[in-house]
Amino acid sequence: MDMLDAYVGYELGSSSEPDDIPRTNDSVWVLGKQYHATDDLEAIRQDVQSRLWCTYRRGFVPIGNTQLTTDKGWGCMLRCGQMVLAEALTELHLGRDWKWSTDTRNTTYLKIVNRFEDSKQAPFSLHQIALMGDSSEEKRIGEWFGPNTVAQVLKKLVKFDDWCSLVIHVALDNTLATDEIVELCTSHQRTDQDGPGWEPLLLIVPLRLGLSEVNPIYIEGLKTCFQLPGSCGMIGGRPNQALFFIGYVGEEALYLDPHTVQRVGCVGEKEDSSEQEQDETFHQRYASRIAFGAMDPSLAVCFLCTSRAAFDQLVAQFNERLNGGGSQPLFEVTKTRQAPWTPTTVSSASSRKNSGPMEAFNVISATEIPNEEFEEVEPRTLDDSDEEFEIIA
Repeated sequence: MDMLDAYVGYELGSSSEPDDIPRTNDSVWVLGKQYHATDDLEAIRQDVQSRLWCTYRRGFVPIGNTQLTTDKGWGCMLRCGQMVLAEALTELHLGRDWKWSTDTRNTTYLKIVNRFEDSKQAPFSLHQIALMGDSSEEKRIGEWFGPNTVAQVLKKLVKFDDWCSLVIHVALDNTLATDEIVELCTSHQRTDQDGPGWEPLLLIVPLRLGLSEVNPIYIEGLKTCFQLPGSCGMIGGRPNQALFFIGYVGEEALYLDPHTVQRVGCVGEKEDSSEQEQDETFHQRYASRIAFGAMDPSLAVCFLCTSRAAFDQLVAQFNERLNGGGSQPLFEVTKTRQAPWTPTTVSSASSRKNSGPMEAFNVISATEIPNEEFEEVEPRTLDDSDEEFEIIA
């Protein structure tokens, strides 16, 4: 049995084909690239396999002062955060068309994958994400994250790794203020012929598109996001399970699932078979599918802008295809963020006199409504349904 196929229940030599991509004439979109579902099946699978697949692990050094040596049951959103950041780093340093294979020994690739290994020394390890969540976001180690929380943690962590050459902006309150991003990404330490340089940007926009399920009016907008240049997917999931969405076909989203428990290990220069096998545990050949309507309404759309021109192009696409097209806008794009509306209390004697029989009342601004993440709106339980799959040497 092939090691990767074992994880998802596929056996080599079996008569059944994995049900990853339906046999249809529909287009398949994967992170900004368009394929034909039947004619390009092998290219689709190679593209999926080239994405970094981060899953539950067991047997790592305990995190902080806890006794936790596995993230099974609580770390799925942290793993999805790793996957979207890994995708941004891969596209930035290797290019969108780069492909992984079992023989890959690319030094830049190894620098990327090493950053997500399960040790405190790795800049974007589960340890670093959990510890940063504990210290800055009031999320205890072992507690479930939501899309906004993991985005805020990653935003802080990238500041400590100069090699990644990336900044993260998290657009809150369903509003993308372009001036904020330009200010963030314009570096005065590095200049080019056009003036101040541009720090590559990973843009994350947390959204809540319904109460208990995604409102159907937003589905076309979500599809459009997968088609846009620089798409780095979406972090979200279904109730009680976080997933990393990478594309769609028809009315279904394609995703990589972190709910597989693998043994912890280290990927080096792959001069022996054990390190090569460990590298293979970061890749999955077959995507899974879920109906858009079955997705949790709390998610975050993600985009990479490697230059100012790429950012301007993305904003133009937002205005034309998301806010000016036939789909319901997912978020607002504005030049500057308006100052919050300060709540006022109508309580003076004159207001009572002018209001007739109306009682005095408090005016509450919409900006005061907390942008709660879905695990806070809807109580969640630990995911204890995962089977443990092990690498059989």
